[in-house]
Amino acid sequence: MSEQQNSEVITKEKIDKAINLLKEQKPKEREDVSDREAVRKMRRYIEKLTSSKYGYTYDEVAEMLKGLGIHLTSSRIKYLIGELKKSSRRQKKASSSSQSSTSDNPATENQQAVKASGEKLETPVNSAKGKTKNQKPAVETATT
Repeated sequence: MSEQQNSEVITKEKIDKAINLLKEQKPKEREDVSDREAVRKMRRYIEKLTSSKYGYTYDEVAEMLKGLGIHLTSSRIKYLIGELKKSSRRQKKASSSSQSSTSDNPATENQQAVKASGEKLETPVNSAKGKTKNQKPAVETATT
């Protein structure tokens, strides 16, 4: 049995046109989205309503959405808002830390100088809570 049942010849030109057509296609818009995506899109409005200025509760927001056929519990909405806040904080933190370079950190420069000279120096190191501790950096010994 033959795999090609249509006797039409496919030319390289047709393949190139087909590739260009396929490349130009945009993603289809989905009709259904996950609850996480739905809350992500509505986040600013939910946060606005649940702020002290507007005073709505998550239960009231869930009831409003239920009237539109969006069945999310108040605890699920609150949980997803919290998750979205955490992920946006992580993204901001990652982007801000990737922008800082080693030349901006004097402790790193001091540690590099110690390695080069072979002397032990105490350099201040910032802890997570912002306090400064004196820490002796490891010194590499040159073997020649």
